[in-house]
Amino acid sequence: MAEEIVLENKPLSRSEREAQIKDKAGLVIVFMALFLAANTYLANGFSSTAQTNLLQASNTYGFYQSKSIKQTLAEGQLEEAKKGTDRERIAKLEAKIARYESEPATGEGKRELLAKAQAQEVAREAARAHGPWLTFSGMLFQLAIVLLSASILAVNTKMYKASLGVGAVGLALMAQGYWLWF
Repeated sequence: MAEEIVLENKPLSRSEREAQIKDKAGLVIVFMALFLAANTYLANGFSSTAQTNLLQASNTYGFYQSKSIKQTLAEGQLEEAKKGTDRERIAKLEAKIARYESEPATGEGKRELLAKAQAQEVAREAARAHGPWLTFSGMLFQLAIVLLSASILAVNTKMYKASLGVGAVGLALMAQGYWLWF
């Protein structure tokens, strides 16, 4: 008579469940840490870009203000020169004032400097828009790693599954933080 092999559906022991969770959770922790590292790299890049544009805009506005002060002084000198008869000096001062107002050849007239500073502010704000998404994404990756570690210690598959959900939301926020879909 042939022997029948009967498989019993008995629950796994704690050590067997622990071995299963360790294998799965260990690999997922590696991926969460990888996503966290990439997220931090992206966040630092956008933060650095925002900071650089802030400083450049501030410097450009300072240059604009110095041009404006010089223009005001030249306008005062022009008023004094108009009281006299020195046409050559009047012409030089008028050309100087016009150059302070706009100098497209060098891009250092007030109009050009103002446009440059405003463009730098727009670039700064565009870089800053990424920050909150990447910050929350990083927080969720850290939380997922903590949940994964706790699932190993507690031998709890519900915590393991919850950590996968938290990590997936973190990944979605990271993608939003990079591409800014909405």
